Amino acid sequence: MTIAYINRVATAVPEHEVHASFVRFATQILQKPASRTLFERMATRAQIERRWSCLVPPKGGNEVLDGEGFYKPGQFPSTADRMARYEIAAPALGAATVRRLELSDNERKNITHLIVASCTGFSAPGVDLELLERCGLNSSVERTVIGFMGCHAAMNALKIAHHIVRSTPTANVLVVCLELCTLHFQETTDLDRLLTFLLFGDGCAAALISVAPDGIALDSFHTELVQKAADQITWNIRDAGFDMVLSGRVPATITGALRESSSRVLAGRPMHAIDIWAVHPGGRSILDAVESAFELERSALAASRAVLRDYGNMSSATILFVLEGLMRDQTMRGASGCALAFGPGLTAETMLFRMAA
Repeated sequence: MTIAYINRVATAVPEHEVHASFVRFATQILQKPASRTLFERMATRAQIERRWSCLVPPKGGNEVLDGEGFYKPGQFPSTADRMARYEIAAPALGAATVRRLELSDNERKNITHLIVASCTGFSAPGVDLELLERCGLNSSVERTVIGFMGCHAAMNALKIAHHIVRSTPTANVLVVCLELCTLHFQETTDLDRLLTFLLFGDGCAAALISVAPDGIALDSFHTELVQKAADQITWNIRDAGFDMVLSGRVPATITGALRESSSRVLAGRPMHAIDIWAVHPGGRSILDAVESAFELERSALAASRAVLRDYGNMSSATILFVLEGLMRDQTMRGASGCALAFGPGLTAETMLFRMAA
């Protein structure tokens, strides 16, 4: 049987670090002292130290969200304004990330498929065509765009790449997961909404998938859908950008769903057969929920917690940041792993893999 491998992963973020400035801004606009105190406590507990944005942070005072006037008090940008910014910033970040793969001229020439996943912007001609030109790919490359699937979209992209390589062993698939989450903050003083915005940052990851036996071997994929919890993660296009609802019930739902489906997620394998856990760090409570569901040691999700600390939640790109970190660890060679990511539906997309020897 043909095996598909993630041969390489490259990651990149915009140059602007914005986490501290957002915390200061949110704390200032909350009117009630009790709300400010709770927000500060939750910001500390979030275990996020840095997040990155395509927007320039404010200088000095905390009365504005960014230093460019993109988010003007009382006049936050329309969806059209946000998409105009996406059309400028997204291709640049995507191309910079692909360059970090350090593809040789021969590798670039032999790319046969391009899969782009993004849920934070849309345009046509879009990022996929921009990447063909900016990265010097052949115009005959087959393109697939995965849109609006949320934080688990990278798993769907890898699943498609897996099927392509298995059906056409000569294929070389480039996957790019690109998100500019900070373009979608909403003007609000609602504590729950501000805590949601506290999680998200911008980022991009690119991966090369082929039959070359190097990197991460993709074994199998599985989807768990909790339809009764569909309202707990929603992502809708509105007049003032894309509007996300992330319920506080999500961690408990994930814990219950994974406990019930653990044998399916692990394809009947015993827990001790899994050496590595790569979990989408949607937030500290999400990682805690997975630990609880599978009764894992705290150290099991160290790679995921490191990505959360340094980048926050970058939607679809985030799980590839985790996998990239694991690939750098030479002690992982030959180990078996399980990757999980979550999104609207409520959906858990899972993948079993093993590190090449």
